[in-house]
Amino acid sequence: MSQSPDSSTAEIHSARSDVVPFRTALKAWFIISLQTFGGPAGQIAVMQRTLVDERRWIGQQRFLHALNYCMLLPGPEAQQLAIYVGWLLNGVRGGLAAGILFVIPGMVALLVLSIVYVAFGDTTVVTALFAGLAPAVVAIVAQAVHRVGKRALSHPLLIGLAVAAFIALALFGIAFPIVIAIAALAGWAIGHWRPGILKNGGHGKADDGPAPLIADDALHHEPPSAKRAFRIITIGLILWAAPVLAVILLTGTDSVFTAQGLFFSGTAVVTFGGAYAVLAYVAQRAVEHYAWLSAGDMVKGLALAETTPGPLIMVVQFVAFLGAYNNPGDMNPWAAGVLGALLTTWVTFVPCFLFIFLGAPYIERLRNNQRLSAALTGITAAVVGVIANLALYFAVNTLFAESRAVDAGPFHFTLPELASIRPVALAITVIALVLVFALRWSVLRVLGVCAALGLVAGLSGLPVA
Repeated sequence: MSQSPDSSTAEIHSARSDVVPFRTALKAWFIISLQTFGGPAGQIAVMQRTLVDERRWIGQQRFLHALNYCMLLPGPEAQQLAIYVGWLLNGVRGGLAAGILFVIPGMVALLVLSIVYVAFGDTTVVTALFAGLAPAVVAIVAQAVHRVGKRALSHPLLIGLAVAAFIALALFGIAFPIVIAIAALAGWAIGHWRPGILKNGGHGKADDGPAPLIADDALHHEPPSAKRAFRIITIGLILWAAPVLAVILLTGTDSVFTAQGLFFSGTAVVTFGGAYAVLAYVAQRAVEHYAWLSAGDMVKGLALAETTPGPLIMVVQFVAFLGAYNNPGDMNPWAAGVLGALLTTWVTFVPCFLFIFLGAPYIERLRNNQRLSAALTGITAAVVGVIANLALYFAVNTLFAESRAVDAGPFHFTLPELASIRPVALAITVIALVLVFALRWSVLRVLGVCAALGLVAGLSGLPVA
């Protein structure tokens, strides 16, 4: 709820070490955490409405300033924005509170849904529900391709970079980190030789609106120093690595927990462009290399993640739960699944705190670095191709019952068997595309309708498996 300027100002100035009383900030972040549906755009909109428009704790330009910095980082930009604004309002403890609360509701919800999926996923009702949700995911990812492409591909060279990224992944099977690295180099080169092509990839400028209750110079700040950076890097790396080292010592180097801890620690530093960009890489490795789950499970996991609050990258928790449940070693499968899910959540989100606390004092310097902005633009263009490859991956595994791998010289791709097409999935996909593109329905509404269609089809005896 919005506050009156007089009461809010008095409350703010009553605090000594915080520009906003910590308990008041905690309450605000908890309310925000329960509304973080709809992906990063929806999550950023919730913070914009609550922090900028209603409470007026931070000005519009300062909010966008922080967001542009978060866009430069790997990981979920909305959660990192929450950490950054929390840091501005209440220092390190404010950043910790904002970032943790941003994740907890989705983590708990998806963990419960993962348990339900494993326990009851073979029943007719659950199978039918997922038969409707999977086609909806295809349409939602296709919408993501359109939205990101519309914003990012402002020049034919950038379109070419997106197409090249798609071809590299879809036809040649080049690893995702290599594609991102080449895209960054290409963006830097384009910015060096043709600087006019690359426009600011941030969220632009906007009218600052009513003056915030807290002046910019009153917000929390710390002077950058080598001593401070060393302290944060040391603490951050210890916290990040400690659980991984613990499972290595307790379960051995060949356990599923060790593999998950190392793998998802690596993905945490290459998630440029949001969750959709890295999920194709996660799906490829988790399904084809580690065999933690099936391609169909991966699509269903993303559908579940779409229905829960918090960052979409939380789907990695579902992947880890199934992987550990299916490969528990000497542990109880349920305990193994929970351990794998919690470990993966830890190594995925702890780096976000490290990046923000380390980089916040340097935000102006980083934000004005034109070479870094050019490299980011190249990555953003390539991300369009990466997400398109993810849409293709999900479409093949949703619309066709069978597919075969093709390895011919430099080509490495999956080809669907056309005779194995699933008519029900195709029909629901077409409906979902209409709902998303023509009617512009929200994600949750589309998921609800498609789940209902799948349930009707399954209970009517139509082939949905």
